[in-house]
Amino acid sequence: MTVIKGKNVILRPLKASDIPILYRYIYGKEHTEWKKYDAPYYPLEPMSLEAFASAMEKHLRKKEPPGRMIIEHLGEAIGTVNYYWEDESTRWLEAGIVIYPSRFWSRGLGTEALALWIDYLFQHLEIARVGLTTWSGNPRMIRAAEKLGMKMEGRLRKCRYYQGVYYDSIRMGILREEWEEAKKELPFFQNRSASR
Repeated sequence: MTVIKGKNVILRPLKASDIPILYRYIYGKEHTEWKKYDAPYYPLEPMSLEAFASAMEKHLRKKEPPGRMIIEHLGEAIGTVNYYWEDESTRWLEAGIVIYPSRFWSRGLGTEALALWIDYLFQHLEIARVGLTTWSGNPRMIRAAEKLGMKMEGRLRKCRYYQGVYYDSIRMGILREEWEEAKKELPFFQNRSASR
């Protein structure tokens, strides 16, 4: 299994021991700040630890490329990266990232994790583009994507209604050839190693 080592983060496969940690981040009371930015207009449906573990089981069995990986910082699991197909038959892929504990925000860890993930997806999948969908209520996500060279490809105005305010849905993306140029300027790819 692939482990992707960056300067400040590691992307690694999900382990069974990560499941209770992720469950606590997602459903626990102490780490709720992340949900204010990660599509809060979709309420989080309650789920037992057993049901969550069962849902995560597929990620434990999936080989290369995994659909979800853990973001680790200084030996601690702090979030996940993932991808999903909008339309696999046309190779339309979207990537996602969440760092759960807010104490790890605004430190460049998410930007680095996203850069490593985009690079991994281009290396392991026959795709021409990596997309990312967010909303105008998540400016940190938009800035991280822009720092990596992602372009604003679509803005659906006032289609996300949350707590009495209309927000825009944001579509961003980067093409393979744009990524190859952009990553030459990114510090995350100097002296980086991937191991299996």
